[in-house]
Amino acid sequence: MAQGEAPIKQAITWIDEQLRDNPAADRVTLLDEAGRRFDLTPLDADFLLRHLADRGRA
Repeated sequence: MAQGEAPIKQAITWIDEQLRDNPAADRVTLLDEAGRRFDLTPLDADFLLRHLADRGRA
């Protein structure tokens, strides 16, 4: 990950990597871990939740 990259972008990249390695991974658990790992704000976490939900429908 590039230094200075926005935490939300880092979180999306990290979650994508986790899902690529383990497609059956629990998305809520990944979201929770990403929130702690990348120090996401509540708004960032909400965006990430919607992003994952939209991807799940595609």
